[in-house]
Amino acid sequence: MAPTSEPLTAERILEATEEVLRRHGPAKATVVDVARALGVSHGSVYRHFRTKAALREAVTKRWLDRTSEELSGIAADEDRVPEARLRDWLEALFRAKRRKAGDDPELFATYMVLAGENGTAVAEHIGDLIAQLARIVRAGVDTGAFAAADPDRTARAVFQAGGRFHDPCHARAWEKPGVEDDFAAVVDLMLRGLAAR
Repeated sequence: MAPTSEPLTAERILEATEEVLRRHGPAKATVVDVARALGVSHGSVYRHFRTKAALREAVTKRWLDRTSEELSGIAADEDRVPEARLRDWLEALFRAKRRKAGDDPELFATYMVLAGENGTAVAEHIGDLIAQLARIVRAGVDTGAFAAADPDRTARAVFQAGGRFHDPCHARAWEKPGVEDDFAAVVDLMLRGLAAR
């Protein structure tokens, strides 16, 4: 990233940090590298992020939030029936994770390391995703489409049942032949299990 005369903001620092991480990886990337990419002193970066760990956590959260934001529109779309909303949400999650792993494998590997360091950001991300699922399940219960005594618990179970298709530890399997068919079969099974009798 070339230095500019734009004001130094947290967002600019996070963008530069992402580029530095892509180039150097998490083991070698430093705050000095980020500052150099921005054309500022490392002290300027520290004014926005007090520690290297805080900067790494913020860039991890930003990366995870992109997926949450993409999915939140589906979860909130009350014009769609809950079954379609749930299927679309799960498909969008799978697509987003596959895209991140396949389009930029170096950055994906970096974020795997950062996510391991930042349990709080990951836990918040998972909590947000499960809350989105709970909203969909609750809508299904309210319309009589789903049977779930505890929508929050059911949402957690749906999230965990689909783990093979969104947990980054399974990323290698996402490009294997037949994975789309496996995904569709799991989603069909979930929807049958949720259906009101």
